[in-house]
Amino acid sequence: MSTTPRRARLLVPLLLIAVWLGVGGVLGPYAGRLGEVATNDQAAFLPRSAESTAVVTAQRAFRQDETLPAIVVWTGTGTGTGTGTGLGLAERRADADGVLASLADDPGIAGQVSPALLSEDGEALEGVVPLRTDLGDDLAGTLDRIRTAAERVPGTTVQLAGPAAAQADLSDAFAGIDGLLLVVALVTVLVILLLVYRSVLLPLVIIVAAVLALGLACAIVYALADHDLVRVDGQVQGILSILVIGAATDYALLLTARYREELAARTDRSDAMRSALRQSWGAVVASAATVVLGLLALLLSDLTNNRALGPVGAIGIVCAVVATLTFLPAVLVALGRAAYWPAKPGARPASGGTGEGVWRRVADLVDRAPRRVWAVTLAALLAGAAFAPMLTSKGVPLDETFVNDAPSVAAQRTLSEHFPGGSGNPAVVIAATDRLEPVLAAARRTEGVAGAAGTTASGRPSGAPLVVDGRVRVDVTLDDAADSEAAQRTVARLRTALHAIPGADALVGGYTAQRYDTLRTAERDRTLIVPVVLAVIFLILTGLLRSLLLPALLVATVALNFLATLGVSALVFRHVFGFGGTDPSVPLYGFVFLVALGVDYNIFLMSRVREESLRLGVRQGVLRGLVTTGGVITSAGVVLAATFAALGVIPLAFLVQIAFIVAFGVLLDTLVVRSLLVPALVRDIGGPVWWPSRLGRSDG
Repeated sequence: MSTTPRRARLLVPLLLIAVWLGVGGVLGPYAGRLGEVATNDQAAFLPRSAESTAVVTAQRAFRQDETLPAIVVWTGTGTGTGTGTGLGLAERRADADGVLASLADDPGIAGQVSPALLSEDGEALEGVVPLRTDLGDDLAGTLDRIRTAAERVPGTTVQLAGPAAAQADLSDAFAGIDGLLLVVALVTVLVILLLVYRSVLLPLVIIVAAVLALGLACAIVYALADHDLVRVDGQVQGILSILVIGAATDYALLLTARYREELAARTDRSDAMRSALRQSWGAVVASAATVVLGLLALLLSDLTNNRALGPVGAIGIVCAVVATLTFLPAVLVALGRAAYWPAKPGARPASGGTGEGVWRRVADLVDRAPRRVWAVTLAALLAGAAFAPMLTSKGVPLDETFVNDAPSVAAQRTLSEHFPGGSGNPAVVIAATDRLEPVLAAARRTEGVAGAAGTTASGRPSGAPLVVDGRVRVDVTLDDAADSEAAQRTVARLRTALHAIPGADALVGGYTAQRYDTLRTAERDRTLIVPVVLAVIFLILTGLLRSLLLPALLVATVALNFLATLGVSALVFRHVFGFGGTDPSVPLYGFVFLVALGVDYNIFLMSRVREESLRLGVRQGVLRGLVTTGGVITSAGVVLAATFAALGVIPLAFLVQIAFIVAFGVLLDTLVVRSLLVPALVRDIGGPVWWPSRLGRSDG
């Protein structure tokens, strides 16, 4: 071959590399800038059609902006019980009143600061300070000023509770997420790739491709979020990083393994890459499509944070695929066999360095006793799935939101010890003015309500009610903590009682009602989205495999894997991690990630099985497909599991739970479902599993 054609063949790869390096140089910094357009204000992620969301809108007529309550709690520094060293002294209450009054001019305050309230046991004081909801990064500074002022009350210990303090702790938990999570994930992936490939260059090339994909995805998401086209919070931000790195690495493993095979059979690196792309791009694109469409199905959700994750995650997956099918092939062609140095592509199919012998033994077992293999694995999965109903998704109280004890959690415990559980964070009722008295009476009669009072024009308890457009606001204090299940049940009873009052047109909102509505909406979303995702996956598999029975079988196995994972997670969360329940969105997120990503491995396997079956027959095709893909798919599963496990570095129960569900489920899928259950079922059924394609008429 002449030098000129060879140089021409290298020109396109070199141009692609230059373009991607330019993209990385210009857009790469956006991977660390998503925090600039992210919000951890949970009010921005309420269900769109919920009653509590309508109350947020109605409240703006009474106060220009919805507020974020910060609750100042004073307790005695001594060990008294309400006398002597306690807070029973009137002058300390007067000092607290003075401190609270002095906060009125603070730029972060959005409404009237309450006077200090003494607990019935005389051992604590509380004051409610309403803050603006748009403080963003200024929230921490505002809380620091409140704390500094509150510490002027002598002989007391000051704590800050309420939604504002919890939101500040949430922001602290996500602080540095761009750097810490990315470093942990990349180091984890790099170590695994070095162990799998025993190569120096290839793991670095794969990591660079993943980082470039992440930079491109973050730049696109940044632009969309900056124009209010998508919403990003810390959770979405963290999941995006993990999703892109994990997916890009998975797709890269499939392509590099196939390229290694082709290099063993061809002398020209460009020809080898063209053949590798021709044989693998369909599986990569189909796998990505299942994840993209599964994520976009979240747009059907009524929860804004679910709808936010859908397009953001889909953008990340698309960027991962583009980088895998453009930048990675270009670099591999430029490097040729040197990419695998010091290893050399051999004559036998590469299995990611894990050894073909292990998978030959697995294939022999599947071939000898397929019915026994699938029966045993099916029984094990069903046993795990039997515990799935134990996983409760009714939300978690504040004291379980953070893995470690946060200051707002400790303050909330102190507050609950001395005041009614819902003190400082009442349910908010908006009702017709002429029905104020019946509304107050019905609210006070409701089980679980400690008290109810209307908002007055003067701000004093005895003043005339504040009337706006013929509506009044009533604050209802609950007996139980605002984040508890008992409080949610009280809200449900309160709504029933107030909705029954003729002409009241009452709406019940507030923090507890928002949690209640989020739970109900999450249940509705699961009922709608789960069947949609399964249907989408079935259609993609049908188009790829040209069969009807096999896609149905694969969808059933990944669904069973998900249920078994939930069952194991229920046991681990309760008995190992000590979680009392999960966030309402955890099962849906787990389903979308685990089912969509789990189908990836079945696509990688069965697309190769189909290719080999057309050449060797159904029986040998299954065995050959299992042997040739076993190592690379298992390696990809380990990488993806480890990548999602990196979410555990963020001390939030939600992300720890997602990390465990996806990591464990992926390992269960790659080691049991894809390695044993699916091949054994296909081997046992034989040719008919490919019906109605021509392979379905084969006797194997």
